[in-house]
Amino acid sequence: MNAFAPIPFAPSSDTPAVSAMPHNLDAEQALLGALMFDNGVFERLSDRLRGSHFFEPFHQRLFEAIEDYIRQGMLAEPTILMERFRQDPAFEEFGGLRYLADLVDRAPPGANAPDYAQLVYDLALRRDLIRIGGDIAREAPDPATPAMDQIEQAEQSLYNLAETGKPSSGFVSFSTALAGAVQMAGEAYQRDGGLAGLATNLDDLDQKLGGLYPSDLLILAGRPSMGKTALATNIAFNVARNYRWEPSPEGRKTVSGGVVAFFSLEMSAEQLAMRILADASGVSSDRLRKGEIDASDFGRVRDAAIEIGESPLYIDSTGGLAMSKLAARARRLKRMEQGLDLIIVDYLQLITTGDMNGQKNRVQEVSEITGGLKALAKELNVPIIALSQLSRQVENREDKRPQLSDLRESGSIEQDADCVMFVYRESYYLGRAEPREGTEEHLKWQEDMDRLRHQAEVVIGKQRHGPIGIVKLSFDEDTTRFGNLARDGRFNQGYD
Repeated sequence: MNAFAPIPFAPSSDTPAVSAMPHNLDAEQALLGALMFDNGVFERLSDRLRGSHFFEPFHQRLFEAIEDYIRQGMLAEPTILMERFRQDPAFEEFGGLRYLADLVDRAPPGANAPDYAQLVYDLALRRDLIRIGGDIAREAPDPATPAMDQIEQAEQSLYNLAETGKPSSGFVSFSTALAGAVQMAGEAYQRDGGLAGLATNLDDLDQKLGGLYPSDLLILAGRPSMGKTALATNIAFNVARNYRWEPSPEGRKTVSGGVVAFFSLEMSAEQLAMRILADASGVSSDRLRKGEIDASDFGRVRDAAIEIGESPLYIDSTGGLAMSKLAARARRLKRMEQGLDLIIVDYLQLITTGDMNGQKNRVQEVSEITGGLKALAKELNVPIIALSQLSRQVENREDKRPQLSDLRESGSIEQDADCVMFVYRESYYLGRAEPREGTEEHLKWQEDMDRLRHQAEVVIGKQRHGPIGIVKLSFDEDTTRFGNLARDGRFNQGYD
């Protein structure tokens, strides 16, 4: 290709000299010429190429104009494009219409355009890497920002760069999608209990949900003291305790159970561990916390700690964690040798969005958080259970059983979630309505309390993969343990 007129450059003060940055003006000119010569070439380009990937600013604007015209069904050729750039000083500096015409005259065959586009894109990535490296080098000496925060920021920048570089998957043939569905069904058939997803070991819940599906966002909501954290902790412990794996060409393949990441934004890691220890040992968590145990109890606690100590359950108890940092830490764990199979977040209203200017209202923030959690579940191909609070309007109804409209900022949560579950214990409300002792009403109340004290419900208000309904579980207040009810007829299909 013949050389074009020299292009003026303006060096920037915060990056290496512009002329030293990776670039190839000939490739940019060849690609732009091919696009103007044959607009049909545009459809052969990867949808990841953007105007910002061009090194020369005028080429950025020219590509964006070509793209804009083509997407509107208009012809993008020099004479028509000239009208768009009449007020652009750079257009005249390059030679005006003559420059565009020269690009077309020297355009390479359209079949080569994807190769030029790939080169332009690759060089843009290299320039971004240099900028990120410069940012890291400039910020690293600053003692005001903790080193770990700088590492997470660097990870996030690199991840964002990698994500923008991924080509869109686009259309998938039905045969390909069908093969994936058959594989999922086959794995469920071969797995004990026939579950397609990750087992929680709460049999009735597993049967209702089919297990926890990879890439699903499950919301577990409830009023305070209903036991949503206890249920999430039980599920995390059950999954981690049953972890088994086998070697595979990719590294480790999970056979049962899984590796769990538990983001506890409200409770400390030690408090969560205390709950799990009470569950495993059968010793009351309240007695453990107060030290009201004897030698026999301590022996059970010690034995349980040894037994469960190697379970792959990782707890991050950082308060006020930003969504970007949560995602970065989950990705880091996923990259480790053992991988990651389940994420639990307690709870989503405590996640921050990093909006320092306060320009977003709470509904917008929650929408961004739930959307981010759903995207993270799909990206890592793991289920995410996010706990959520309920509004106080539950308390104003005679029937206290939760429903979808009770979710705080319910619109985005309900929309993004694949499954919405509510924890409900009737005994909690009944216990606060104790009649005067010695009355007939008190005797009836006592009978109802004895019947309901060790029962709980998980109300499934939304499920993309199956029916809604109520699952009844056992509940031990002393150890905060949810379990299976040893009786028939466990399912109640009457809730809708």
